Amino acid sequence: MRAPVSWVREFAALPADVDGRRLAEALVRAGLEVESVEVMGADVDGPVVVGRVVSVEELAEYKKPIRWCQVEVGAEHGHPDTPGIRGIICGARNFAAGDLVAIALPGTVLPGDFRIASRETYGHVSDGMICSARELGLGDEHDGIIVLPADAGAPGDDAKPLLGIGDEVLDIAVTPDRGYALSIRGIAREAATAFQVAFVDPGLELVDLPAPEPGSEPHPCASDDLAACDLFTLRTITGFDPHAPTPSWMSRRLVASGMRSVSLAVDVTNYVMLETGQPLHAFDLTKLRGPVRPRAAGAGETLETLDHASRALSADDLVISDDSGPIGIAGVMGGLTSEIDNESTSIVLEAAHFDPTTIARTCRRHKLSSEASRRFERGVDRVLAPYASARATALLLQLGGGRYLGMTAVEAAHEPTTVALPVSLPSVTAGLAVDAATVVGHLRAVGCAVDDASDPLVVAPPSWRPDLTDPADLVEEVLRLVGYDAIPSTLPTAPAGFGLTERQKARGRVGRALAGSGFVEVLSYPFVGDVELDALGLPTDDPRRAMLLLANPLSDEQPGMRTTLLPGLVTAGRRNIGRGTSDLALFEIGSVSHLAPGQEPRGTTTPPRPSVTHRPSADELAALNALLPTQRAHVAVLLCGRRDRAGWWGPGVPSGWSDSVEAVRTVVAAVNRELVVRPGNSPMPWHPGRCAELVVEGVVIGHAGELHPRVVEAVGLPARSSMAEVDLDSLIPLARAVVSGPHVGTFPV
Repeated sequence: MRAPVSWVREFAALPADVDGRRLAEALVRAGLEVESVEVMGADVDGPVVVGRVVSVEELAEYKKPIRWCQVEVGAEHGHPDTPGIRGIICGARNFAAGDLVAIALPGTVLPGDFRIASRETYGHVSDGMICSARELGLGDEHDGIIVLPADAGAPGDDAKPLLGIGDEVLDIAVTPDRGYALSIRGIAREAATAFQVAFVDPGLELVDLPAPEPGSEPHPCASDDLAACDLFTLRTITGFDPHAPTPSWMSRRLVASGMRSVSLAVDVTNYVMLETGQPLHAFDLTKLRGPVRPRAAGAGETLETLDHASRALSADDLVISDDSGPIGIAGVMGGLTSEIDNESTSIVLEAAHFDPTTIARTCRRHKLSSEASRRFERGVDRVLAPYASARATALLLQLGGGRYLGMTAVEAAHEPTTVALPVSLPSVTAGLAVDAATVVGHLRAVGCAVDDASDPLVVAPPSWRPDLTDPADLVEEVLRLVGYDAIPSTLPTAPAGFGLTERQKARGRVGRALAGSGFVEVLSYPFVGDVELDALGLPTDDPRRAMLLLANPLSDEQPGMRTTLLPGLVTAGRRNIGRGTSDLALFEIGSVSHLAPGQEPRGTTTPPRPSVTHRPSADELAALNALLPTQRAHVAVLLCGRRDRAGWWGPGVPSGWSDSVEAVRTVVAAVNRELVVRPGNSPMPWHPGRCAELVVEGVVIGHAGELHPRVVEAVGLPARSSMAEVDLDSLIPLARAVVSGPHVGTFPV
């Protein structure tokens, strides 16, 4: 989020001596991540003044449009021969006599070390430059020069403040729990709190709109899914001028915030979104058919979005639709069929509150992200929609004219939540004395309503902070305003340890034994998907296919926890072979997960939630442990290519399936047991005739052997590659204690 400091000052009464650096330091102390402080137009050196175009002469004898302009720049800046006037050559066509423009005078240095000087060109001496936004380093707009408002000032006045040159812009990395900071409103609130100054909330002021004329009919709305969209509003405007220009002050703020100017209607929705944090979307009224409603997408429906991509929708997608079908993906991107264009005179303005989880999953499913979805998936102020749409409507009417027809809305019942906070909890958590008045004051500073008549405090989080749901969240808010640097650093006293457990010692011996035998340890991600298990040839009823599925996987292709170490080793082997290493001896020691008896792959939606104020009871711990999957430690090895490299000693020896058995023999010897190798069933992915069952003390601990030819081909490993996998948790209890012998002296008696 890019935030111009001048825009922040509109809502936070910051002291005059607070510059961008001081503001950034204060925001960092408050918990925001300020990545940089940029100065707009920092590369402009020299005078840039307001000029009034006196006359324009078209030079028609050249191949491209050229204009010879006489510009009034003030008595102190004019040419000696023509006081107050300078002649300037310009190719832009978007201005006329009488307009105010930005003039870079001779001696000015523009970005790119472009030096302005009086020079003869096109048969005239050009005595300066009429500047565009790109030439001043204020954006990429280069279709025309900057035309200033008629009341911008007198010729000769300094134009830099009018253009935002010298304005500082904060670049803030907004974390997922700070969605409110994706707006000037949120950043200004934090700034006002940090400096303890007044804050004017632009989000909760209902703008005065003209009363709709009698008989006006705003476009109707409805809702088929109040759970995914609990507030949906539409405001209707007719008679809007689609060719009305975006004012320069709005364009400059959009550019400074990292957005480009498109058209007045689009710019207003983007401007209000940046200001308040509420995404808005504008529809062309003439392209709508019937009531507009949020609903779940139907099977087989498609939508062409504004990026000209056709997207297949699923029942898990929330769409905005009318009687003709989907016209937008809710909270993400609008549809092409209902977009406003250069001829749109009737506008329907949508403002809504969507479920963050629904929006986040839709973005991931379609691999589509937008400025709107970034805000919705982090959580938007639930009550903000009508206020923000009123602000946008007022701007559209003011700048583009038109007639306001009114608002329609659908809203679900909502009960505000409260959180009970013991007054002493911040002190207990931080080891720092925080009195009750400070706790109450800081909570109110972040917008909470606090009933301090009793202990615990009854705290109602503000609507723009959906992340404040637990006493621990409120403690964090109090402590970040106290200042993390005020919390003392106290090293805990380390109690006497008991050393490693026998299980840990055994795992260490196994790893060292394999490394000493020439194997290299790898660590792979503990996630797996059906594609990897299919490549290993596992049948559909194989227990290793019963994966614990993650609610929020890093990758949709690997949604489950691994049930075997083989896929990770295969991936590591294939990657090494692809980089030129064909002779491999790899091993991995790690945990695999299996569903507990009766456990569903996706677990339970209502797990027990212990309190954070005291230690869980034995019954609570037992209930939690019963929901956990069974996790067991395994060790697996992979052998490819040659066991011994070729050299002067010989041609080299290829590894075989017997080498994988010997690797397991090394593992078993590390725990002082002997391995029994016997033929047995040959589960996939092993070769049915070259696979051994591995037994210790009558317990089957795993399998070793050559991989099945179909598996080798499917996973991309060399022919005759071999693997082994052993259940360490079955082997370690069988370990025999190490016998300590007497010390033998090194000196003669």
